Formats: sequence, structure tokens, C-alpha cells
Amino acid sequence: MSSDHKPSRKRLMLLGVGGLTLAALLVANGLHARTTHEEAVTAWTETAAIPQVMVFQPKQNAAGDTLRLPAHLDAWSKAPIHARVSGYLKDWKVDIGSQVKAGQILAEIDSPDLDQQLAQTHARLLQEQANARLAATTATRWQNLLASHSVSRQEADEKTSNAAAAKANAEAAAADYARLSALESYKTIRAPFAGTITARNTDIGQLIKADTDSDPELFNIADTHQLRLYVPVPQNYASVIHPGLEAELTVPEHPGEHFKARLIGDSTAIDRRSGTLLAQFVADNPNGELLPGDYAEATLPIPADTHGESIPASALIFRAQGTQVAVLDAQNHVHLQDIHIGLDLGERLVIDQGLKPADRVVDNPPDALREGDPVELAQAGGAHARKV
Repeated sequence: MSSDHKPSRKRLMLLGVGGLTLAALLVANGLHARTTHEEAVTAWTETAAIPQVMVFQPKQNAAGDTLRLPAHLDAWSKAPIHARVSGYLKDWKVDIGSQVKAGQILAEIDSPDLDQQLAQTHARLLQEQANARLAATTATRWQNLLASHSVSRQEADEKTSNAAAAKANAEAAAADYARLSALESYKTIRAPFAGTITARNTDIGQLIKADTDSDPELFNIADTHQLRLYVPVPQNYASVIHPGLEAELTVPEHPGEHFKARLIGDSTAIDRRSGTLLAQFVADNPNGELLPGDYAEATLPIPADTHGESIPASALIFRAQGTQVAVLDAQNHVHLQDIHIGLDLGERLVIDQGLKPADRVVDNPPDALREGDPVELAQAGGAHARKV
């Protein structure tokens, strides 16, 4: 290449400086664009991080409410029927589900040992009665002989004492015979009261041992024309129980049906283990729809209370500081408020300390919500902020 076509050093330097300048401008422009983008992303993230919440205002519990509690039903009267005499079951007359009257025969027991004992006792009674009559006659005769000085007083007194002893033996034999005669009547098992046979645990020919803890009851009988409803009421609601209270109950086997029960008493003491007051109601059961031993849900009316504020249970926050709710100020900043629950009605709570009717309370607050956090109000019917 000729010297005319060789670029000069000055031109090369100018081109190098121009290239470097252009590269610097490109880098600076890229950095500016990246910084602007990061600022936009940060602003968008901060805006998106502000939770949207639904709020409500507490309402006074002026209209009253209801309290639903688990309960169980029991027969008005029930009794296990045990045998009083040993032997073999001769026959049974009723089975489970049978309606029986008071005194109706349920079963009969064949007890040959008892029959033999009764016969022996009767024979002994006759013997002792004969001995007593003879001793009394002898004592009378010796008293007459004593009057004529034919016998000594010692001998007459001995005959009188023998007569008294013979009379006592006869009375003891009579008592023993009466006892076995009473046992003999227990060979026929009768219903102690009118009701329904709920269990039969015996059959013909079964060996029966009386008065043993290991021997099961022969029958179970229950009077179910009325049922007792037992409701354990938590201590906080003990004041709800008062004379004349009526409850509504439901049972699983009759969905959608409601039965009435009226209060007949309570335990008047709080159970230390469960912290509940046991209330007893009675429910009429003329058609036998309710079953003894059944699980039930009892609904008790809660009287109106204008001293507390009613809120949904979904507004509660449980943390180390205790039970709280999130309240918003005028600038929609969160303030965590300590509260005290006066009544727990399941889905709703009555708060007797910590809230005012004008407070704006966050419903279903996010778990990450903290004191002073800003929030946005969601539109009515919009999605709640979900707990994370």
C-alpha cells in the first residue's frame, strides 16, 4: 500500500476517541434505562404489597343470639334386671323392643336347690313350732305343780326357760321360711315399671348365678315416654340457665326436625375437670322418635345484651400478645387492638372490652399484618385478602 492510502495516526486517534465516546454513551443510556426500570418495578412491588382488606363495624347484640352445644339423651327411668335366685332360665316372655307394663312377667327361673331348701325350712318350722307348743305346755304344768309344792322352783324355772327358748327357735324358723318364700317369688322376674325392653342377655337353659358381679343383667328396661337431655354448659354461659328456659334439640337420625325440651334443673356446681355446668332438660317423646343414649345438639337462646359488641369469629388474630383484632384509623393504617371475649357463639363473638361501635375492624386479616401497616379497602363483594 502506498503512503497516500495509509491512514494518518491523527485520524486513527480521532476514530478511537469517537468509538470510546459512543460506547460510553451506550453504556450510560443502558444504565439509566435499567435504573428507571428498577425504580418502576420497586414502585409496583410496593404498591402490590399493600393488602386489600374488607372491614365492618361492630354491632350491639341487642337482638339476642343462640348458643349451640353438644348434648346427650337418656331415658327418663332405666334399670338393669338381675336375678335374685340361682338356677336355670325356664322361659322368657319378652324380647328387645317389647312394651311392658309394671309387674308384667319377663322370665321364669327353675331353681330346684331353692325349692329343696324351702321344703326343708318348712319342715324345720313345723318341728320347731311343735317343740315350742310342747315346751309351753310343760312349763305351764310345772308352774301348777310348783303351786302345790310338788316340784322345786329351780325345776319350774328351767321348764319356763326351755319354753322361751323353744318359742325363739320357732320364730327363727318362721323368719327363715319367710325369707326363702320371698326368694321363691323372685323365680318369676317382673318389670319394675312400665317401659321398653332395650336388651335381653339370656336364653332358655342358661345357668344363672345370683348376686355375682360377673353375671350380666338378664334384661334392660327403659321408660322412654319422656327423655332427659343433659347439656354441659361452659362456665362463661352459666348465667343463661334460668327457670323456665326452653331448648331446641336436633338429632342426626332426624335431619331437619327440631324437638323442644324444657329445663328441670342443673347441677348448681361447675365441674372442675370440664369447666361446665350440667343442665338437665326433659323432652316429651310420645311417638318414640328420640332414642335414649343418642347424641343431640341443643340450641339455647341468649338474651339481648347491649353492653357488648358482636363481631364474626373470622376477625380474630391469635398471637403471643393475646387475642386481638385489626382496627383501621382515618388514614387506613392498622392498629392491633386487644379485646376480651364475653360470649363465644361459634361463628359470632360478643366482645365486652376493647371495641367501640364506630371502629372499623378488618375481617379475615392476613397473617403478616403488623402494627402501622397501610392497607387498601377492597370493594364490597370483592376478594378478601387471603391468609398466608
